[in-house]
Amino acid sequence: MNHANAQPPEAFRLRASSHAHNSPDTDHDDDHEHDHDHPLNWREINRVLFVAAAAGAIWYLGGASSPFITGLGVVCTLVGGFPIFHEAYENVVQRRMTMELSMAIAIVAALAIREIFTALVITLFVLVAEILEGLTVGRGRKAIQRLVDLLPNTATVRRNGAWTDVDIAEVSSQDVVLVKPGGRIPVDGQVVGGHSFVDQAPITGESMPVEKQAGASVYAGTINQSGALELRIGRLGRETTFGKIIEAVETAEKSRAPIQGIADRLAGYLVYFALGAAVLTFLISHNIRSTISVVIVAGACGIAAGTPLAILGSIGRAAQQGAIIKGGLYLEKLGEVDTVLLDKTGTLTFGTPEVLDTWAASDSSSQLLLQTAAIAESRSEHPIAKAILRRAAQLHLVLEDPAEFYYTPGKGIIATTAGNDEIIVGNQHFLIERGVQLTQGANASAASEIFVARAGRFLGTLHIADTIRPEAKSAIQSLKSMGLRTVLLTGDAKASADDVGKKLAVDEIASELLPEDKLQYVKQLAEKGHKVAMVGDGVNDAPALMQASVGVAMGSGSDVARESADVVLIGGDLSKLVDTLQTARRCRRTILQNFVGTLVVDSIGVGLAAFGFLNPLLAAFIHVTSELAFILNSATLLPSVRSANQFVRGILSHSTPPAHQGHSVTSADAD
Repeated sequence: MNHANAQPPEAFRLRASSHAHNSPDTDHDDDHEHDHDHPLNWREINRVLFVAAAAGAIWYLGGASSPFITGLGVVCTLVGGFPIFHEAYENVVQRRMTMELSMAIAIVAALAIREIFTALVITLFVLVAEILEGLTVGRGRKAIQRLVDLLPNTATVRRNGAWTDVDIAEVSSQDVVLVKPGGRIPVDGQVVGGHSFVDQAPITGESMPVEKQAGASVYAGTINQSGALELRIGRLGRETTFGKIIEAVETAEKSRAPIQGIADRLAGYLVYFALGAAVLTFLISHNIRSTISVVIVAGACGIAAGTPLAILGSIGRAAQQGAIIKGGLYLEKLGEVDTVLLDKTGTLTFGTPEVLDTWAASDSSSQLLLQTAAIAESRSEHPIAKAILRRAAQLHLVLEDPAEFYYTPGKGIIATTAGNDEIIVGNQHFLIERGVQLTQGANASAASEIFVARAGRFLGTLHIADTIRPEAKSAIQSLKSMGLRTVLLTGDAKASADDVGKKLAVDEIASELLPEDKLQYVKQLAEKGHKVAMVGDGVNDAPALMQASVGVAMGSGSDVARESADVVLIGGDLSKLVDTLQTARRCRRTILQNFVGTLVVDSIGVGLAAFGFLNPLLAAFIHVTSELAFILNSATLLPSVRSANQFVRGILSHSTPPAHQGHSVTSADAD
């Protein structure tokens, strides 16, 4: 019944705070500090046993049969119920109406009419409820602590030409980290030396170890297996994916969503209602036992405790599913969303061009066509050139370096081989300008068609386009099945946008939009009363992400997009958006269930107590039982806690995008 926000684990604050950026003070208000830093301790158990023993002794001795027994019972009640009275006193000083205050009044009233056994049993019920609530909330803290424990406390770095073990807090971004065989990688970074296989199961869920050599990325929390690796540090502490998730859960513990504010206000109203009903009951019946029963039975503890627990549990579950929600406010807004706007490049697609198809002329072949194009593109840094070279490498084609290379922006490339064959790769008009006679090939709509000629002979065309994410279509279908309107919002050309939009069956397509156009589109929907979630990954999506009711960024996107968004999908898996929206809706339903359930129980209980059908003991039992029922209802949203590795694997199952998914800010901005 102590419903304050919980403190983040001390271990993480000590170990990771040295790497955190300066941020606004996130200390809790004193009004909401939790008295129990641990879900269970011996002091609480001993207090419960003491009150239980006192209640048993009073019952055995016949209740308040003598002044001595009465005095002994009063002392035991005051000693055992000290936490309840202490919190009630603080609430009076702070002018806050809470259920702790109403229960303290009920206990004092029971003592005043010499119902010593009743007072002790009420105290016992309240103390037991405190412990059970603490154990329930403690599940979330245990999950966080298990996650923290996976990160090493020390790292081996090169200092003055020698490898030295230092505390992780002393590692700087300029250091090179050595990870020995069998060691757990302490940072996100890139391999600069060594060769090994790394068990990435805690991060990606991959069953087989992944080979790592110079240039490969590694992630904190994974295990180096066979050889030593030297790493250049990319991210430390809270900047790693581990840190971001823990920070999000900490924020959830501290944040107070508007719906939680409503819960607090409703709890206060219910207390006033209970006290008012008690006064009315006494004026009509003049029965002090019925009056006390009215005060006891009416409880809003299920709302006050269940709401923050539901919010914390939902954010933890979303993290387990692969999404970081930056606070309870955004969780609530997610549950209200009716329209989802989706960027194209890097969101619905990988943002990396791929060779989709080849069409060879009658006197050519697909292998010759691709080999010729790869020779010409071997010196180009254009994304299309990289796509052609990747396909040539996959087919193990032998390439020669061009003797000469000329690039004409917007048109194409002219290269010369060692045998003086002129290769032309570019658009249709570029080849015609060079006097090449074309044979019309199959045309892939919405794809970039690259024409290739060698020694004046037309070889064929390559069709290159961005690749749709494999989960995109099912994700769109799931969103629509939830009653959400889906809109493709892109700066790409109409033909390309229409092609992707039709394949994914979105409800609406808006193409050729500048960043300010996207922003205006979001504003117009908001003015019409829509609750909008904007999903994007590029710098150009940032204004729309900030304007939307909820901004959702792909984890594989730009830093600007991730910082501008309220929700980050780890690794950019769109199916996680569906899971997160479902979790948000479930959280909202759970809180509303607690609201309605509390109102029903209180209304019936007060009526029964007022007419004398409930004695104080039964009233206390109903109060505590209903409170625990609503708390347990919220606890169903908490992520399961089995083992540390299983928890992390669930959280980060899609944190590492495949190599071909990665793209630069430039490619994201092209949309």
